[in-house]
Amino acid sequence: MNGPAMPDGTASTELLLDPSDPRALRDAFGRFATGVTLVTTLGPEGPVGFVANSFSSVSLDPPLVLWSPARASSRFAIFTGARHFAIHVLEAGQRDWVARFARGGAGFAGLDHSLTSEGLPALSGALARFDCARHAVHDGGDHAIILGRVLRMAVRAGKPLVFSQGRYGSFAG
Repeated sequence: MNGPAMPDGTASTELLLDPSDPRALRDAFGRFATGVTLVTTLGPEGPVGFVANSFSSVSLDPPLVLWSPARASSRFAIFTGARHFAIHVLEAGQRDWVARFARGGAGFAGLDHSLTSEGLPALSGALARFDCARHAVHDGGDHAIILGRVLRMAVRAGKPLVFSQGRYGSFAG
């Protein structure tokens, strides 16, 4: 099926794909550009971080946000059990934090951070930080859906780190 013309004048083709194909579904989900966050908490062995692009605002009254860690993650139990967590919205220049907090990355080793009154690891330089208390945890298939009540937040100016179609970049506008 031909769709509307692209900005360069070429025709766009819409493909109908089977959502039971995990690769096709993941590729389709990847068409939605997202910001990139680093969620932090204090684990049994010290501070831990989790890179997530599944962050969203939920409610203004009460102030709620959500994010969704994968059940396959080695840090899943730490974050679903955490009473408090901090969500850092990453700035375009913080791309190296993604690798730092991936499996086998350096994590907090050698990275300056402070602690909030709840003991949450807080990193400076993020575009926004939301310090949260766990409000609810729901089943989300191969993920959990964690709702957090925002206790406090910090913001600064800058350009966001963006993730789309398997690549990181920044917003050009």
